[in-house]
Amino acid sequence: MFYLNKKEARLIILQRIELLNTFLRRIRKLFGRYLFTNFISKFFLNPTTLGKLYFDDMKNEYENIKNYIDPNNKNILSIGGGLGGLEIILNKNFDVKNFSFIERNFVSKSVRYGWDNNNNEGYNDLSLLKNFLIKNGLSHSKFNIFDFDKDVLPDKKFDLVVSLFSLDYHYNFDIYLNYLKKNTHKDTKIIFDTIRADYFKSIFKEVILINSRTNTVHSSKRIICSNFI
Repeated sequence: MFYLNKKEARLIILQRIELLNTFLRRIRKLFGRYLFTNFISKFFLNPTTLGKLYFDDMKNEYENIKNYIDPNNKNILSIGGGLGGLEIILNKNFDVKNFSFIERNFVSKSVRYGWDNNNNEGYNDLSLLKNFLIKNGLSHSKFNIFDFDKDVLPDKKFDLVVSLFSLDYHYNFDIYLNYLKKNTHKDTKIIFDTIRADYFKSIFKEVILINSRTNTVHSSKRIICSNFI
């Protein structure tokens, strides 16, 4: 399981609402996302329980993509990875040299599902991200965190890019198009979720469908792409 404090637990439910039980979902729906997350949740959330649920959720995500990851991948870029639970599990199973996290450093009062070119939402706290990673076994020497809105983004060739339910799910892929072209090589794998998988056949020479989500309100496909055209 993962170790969470109360602030991290509240952030987790912003990023992974499906971890709430039916009762808490009803309360959230009744009072609204902002009131529930910032006030009411203080009395209802159990960090220990959520730590286990979040670990199980990230373990399932890892199982979903592990067969597509090359053991020789040394430099991994995470875009919109939340608190980094998946990256902690990747670190335990692969000989990763460095993780780079690109995140936004604020929490919006509302979340608009899907994306458009004006999407300016965020729901993360970079100080909580840093503390969570270290507390759960990722050495500070193995990762760097970059604020998308303020920092100069890392300039290096990444072997693997992971952006589950962020890039082309909440944010248009084009925001990172030129950046990824510059900071990847022909064998770099980019894993993300999208509602327009076929579109990326015009951008990459290789597009592989990992799985489809059709049993949710916001259906999507998880793909792995490589080698920009």
